[in-house]
Amino acid sequence: MLKPLVLAALLLAGALPAAAQNAPTKIKVKTKGGAGPTAAPDLSQTYAALIQPADLRANLTVVASDAFRGRETGQPGQKLAADYLVQQFAEIGLQGPVTGSDNPYLQHFQLGHSTYAPGGYLQVNNRRYDYLNEWFSYGPMPSPFLTETALQPVFAGFGVEQGAYSDYAGLDVKGRDVVVIMGEPQDERGRKLLKPLGRKADYWDSGLRKAALAKAHGARSIFLMTFAPADAFRKQTTELGESLREPAFSLPDPGPEIIDTVAENIPPGIGVYFTSQDLGLALAGTTLNGLIDYVRALGRAGRPVPAGFQAPMATVFLPQNQQPLTTENVLGLLEGSDKKDEVLVVSAHYDHLGVKHDTIYNGADDDGSGTVGVLALARAFTQAKKDGHGPRRSILFVLMTGEEEGLFGSEYYTAHPVLPLASTIADLNIDMVGRTDRKHSAKRHFVCLVGSDKLSSELHAISEAANRDYTHLELDYRYNVPGEPEHIYYRSDHYNFARRKIPVIFYTTGEHADYHRATDDVEKIEFDKLAERAQLVFHTAWVLANREQRIVVDSNKP
Repeated sequence: MLKPLVLAALLLAGALPAAAQNAPTKIKVKTKGGAGPTAAPDLSQTYAALIQPADLRANLTVVASDAFRGRETGQPGQKLAADYLVQQFAEIGLQGPVTGSDNPYLQHFQLGHSTYAPGGYLQVNNRRYDYLNEWFSYGPMPSPFLTETALQPVFAGFGVEQGAYSDYAGLDVKGRDVVVIMGEPQDERGRKLLKPLGRKADYWDSGLRKAALAKAHGARSIFLMTFAPADAFRKQTTELGESLREPAFSLPDPGPEIIDTVAENIPPGIGVYFTSQDLGLALAGTTLNGLIDYVRALGRAGRPVPAGFQAPMATVFLPQNQQPLTTENVLGLLEGSDKKDEVLVVSAHYDHLGVKHDTIYNGADDDGSGTVGVLALARAFTQAKKDGHGPRRSILFVLMTGEEEGLFGSEYYTAHPVLPLASTIADLNIDMVGRTDRKHSAKRHFVCLVGSDKLSSELHAISEAANRDYTHLELDYRYNVPGEPEHIYYRSDHYNFARRKIPVIFYTTGEHADYHRATDDVEKIEFDKLAERAQLVFHTAWVLANREQRIVVDSNKP
């Protein structure tokens, strides 16, 4: 069944005229001044002007075609897309920087791929609680309980830790299974005991943060006790049905670990589960009245108190079908001149959702738009170098895979960089920049910027100046504020650079009506706006690659 698709993709990839695929748009260089000495051309303006809607359309027509079958990570369509992008990088004139690979443009790595099998259960006090009935996974994840396993529950209150307040004080949870209450501890008047102190007001409402903290203390799994009775909980699992049965991906070789209690992604290496109230109480070894008494005592004391109940032994079984999956990032390097040992990363992800129920999800905006934007920037910078105006610093163009499944491509790259992270000055990441979202009118020329000021004040200033001097877009920072409810800062590949203290800018236009739908197609892309946004990235990159000093890392905003 796959061979006809392979043939169709190869034919399509070769069907574009060479000029449409590879040749930059020719432009005339305008200089200021009449008679007398001619002013030097503005090279940033000269080469940014090579980024044209027609070239973006030509590339995206291939990247978001049915022939690539939605570019799902590890599947044949994603590999066809990778081959096409390798071809583009090579024809542009970038070097393949990956050593030890069968292709110097491809950084191969393995993911675990798991699908749930029927029959999962928890047994506590001789009562059986079926999976997807009274408990379920917090998002798709590999199961740590593939065979019938003795659970070792440890009740850890609300599972939070801040300053002198720690629900883990005096507890040994290493290799064990933590049971915690959802929410935050409160005093007798219902006021939260933990003050914000610069964090979001609902910081510890996140089960993912509690999971990351439990993992930092060595826990094998965490069970998040909701206050939904069994019937209400079953209704919720029924509504979530299909999404709870999605395949799970994992990165078996994530590299050096960074414990992160700020991220909005499932922490690897720990099972994270929601339970009904009934199951949560059983795992904690108490009753509803006993739990209420504990919460009240904690509120009166203003600090953790002994629970007064003992979690029982239990048995758990959560079978999955697991198999390895190989996928690849696509990398192209433009070597710099006198500062070539420092590197600027320009990134996007080229994977998407694949095929669901015989329907292809082409992901023209998510993230075909960013992918072709990176190709356009690579083409413009390479032409500048051919003309004798190459960047002083090296520029590494990285097209990531596995973003949709958990930012795996960028997690792998930042743990296994082909160029040292210590020499990496910034990451400019482009994800969904070809449409207008619901919050802006079609007439407005805008882009949302995320993260520009979080690690480097200089990066933010450079970005603002590039827009002021050249593109004049409306810069929307609504996703950049502390407590932003959609958690956009944590949801694309730049974040794995930021968590390693590398300054980032994330360029996006937010979610539109076709986000993660089969209707995200090329016909809906606004190529003139896509070109403008890519030009802003180019102008910012031009300064970063050519300024005398690398930008400072002088802040650490949430």
